[in-house]
Amino acid sequence: MSENTSSIISKVWSFANVLRDDGVSYGDYLEQLTYLIFLKMADELFKKPYHKNLPIPKEYSWESLKSKRGAELESHYVKTLRELGNQRGMLGQILTKSQNKIQDPAKLYRLIDMIDKENWAMMGADIKGQIYEGLLEKNAEDTKTGAGQYFTPRPLIKAMVECIRPEPMKTIADPACGTGGFFLAGYDFITNNYPLDREQKEFLKFKTFYGNEIVANTRRLCLMNMFLHNIGDIDKGAPISSTDSLVADTGQRYDYVMTNPPFGKKSSMTFTNEEGKQEKEDLTYERQDIWATTSNKQLNFVQHIYTMLKTTGKAAVVVPDNVLFEGGAGETVRKKLLHNTELHTILRLPTGIFYKPGVKSNVIFFDNRPASKAPWTKEVWIYDFRTNVHFTLKKNPLKFEDLQDFIRCYNPENRHERKETWSEDNPEGRWRKFTYDEIMARDKTSLDIFWLKDKSLADLDNLPDPDTIASEIVENLEAGLESFREIMELLNNK
Repeated sequence: MSENTSSIISKVWSFANVLRDDGVSYGDYLEQLTYLIFLKMADELFKKPYHKNLPIPKEYSWESLKSKRGAELESHYVKTLRELGNQRGMLGQILTKSQNKIQDPAKLYRLIDMIDKENWAMMGADIKGQIYEGLLEKNAEDTKTGAGQYFTPRPLIKAMVECIRPEPMKTIADPACGTGGFFLAGYDFITNNYPLDREQKEFLKFKTFYGNEIVANTRRLCLMNMFLHNIGDIDKGAPISSTDSLVADTGQRYDYVMTNPPFGKKSSMTFTNEEGKQEKEDLTYERQDIWATTSNKQLNFVQHIYTMLKTTGKAAVVVPDNVLFEGGAGETVRKKLLHNTELHTILRLPTGIFYKPGVKSNVIFFDNRPASKAPWTKEVWIYDFRTNVHFTLKKNPLKFEDLQDFIRCYNPENRHERKETWSEDNPEGRWRKFTYDEIMARDKTSLDIFWLKDKSLADLDNLPDPDTIASEIVENLEAGLESFREIMELLNNK
């Protein structure tokens, strides 16, 4: 990282801390930073050497913001956001329903002045990306806002992309794209591994990535994150829909789907009852194209992702444990997935890597196939990265290097040539395969399979650090509370 990059990042962070003293959260700060950097870049792209024809009236330009102070600046900023939110392209997408959260006009002017001193359009996408990704991660750490559920750890995303190995001129979709982490990792993988000609670069920028994000503020951050990483353009927008992806099959089919759908088993919508109180209603999506009708959001996402894939499409999906063992609709979905696709790999993830605790999760990898009477899955390879593995968000965070052994075992160059690390002679091996018949013989066709012994149960001298034990206790308590909440909701709805 260059000295200039470090200097910019330092300025951005220092101002975040100043605003926190005024009660402005990282999320609110990030939003305001998004609006203002976008407006500054629009101003730069309007001038030499770019000369882009942008739909920004002169009275709401960057220069108009710079020329005002005090209460006049605050009222003009509010009006600017409102008016530009009605414009076309990415400008309107990012600024739609935007609000000013910085009530002190002096601090607002200081933020405008700080942004004005940098030439953002000339800055490399990697530098802008470092700044913005850093802010997104910091925002995810703020547990009170719940922003962490929209931020998947970047080392995990990178490992998933390394296994899928997306190619140029192919499409990548994420039906719950959050802040766009899978898109950025896919973009980086393609640009770093292939020499692209002009047509391929154009396709990568405008026709590769498609997503859905129903939370307006998160969608805004995703659009800005993509724009700063050179995906889409200021006057053309990016194909990130605000609709609920689970409602219907759009008919579009993609080469790759990589996603981490939101945690929580139930799909629900909030409404106000006759007494004026807020209530939640479970959503069950009535679709003819899915295998099982259920209110379990995770199972609905797995089914929907299958419908999104081309016949040759590949998927990598983060799912909680219940998707692997739950009966009823869960068993139906697993059987269909094993038959209709090649469900070839499961990565059991450790606890302590997500910003929202209490969920034990996995990554399932499956390749779509044409219709067939015989099941496509012949064997499922499982990598246990959970047993005797301990991470914490602060002291021992997950790093990309920690997933290198899994990537080697996965063998992305040719996954049909794999070798188990587990054997009778090596019972501690983490990489093991199970045949289709073995899985079908299991109760409820459960894919929740593990074989390693927990060392901490057998060897008291081998216990993890106290902070790791404490974090795992919190994880388990959170998971228990979540289950109790679901039971209470069921009882209240009867």
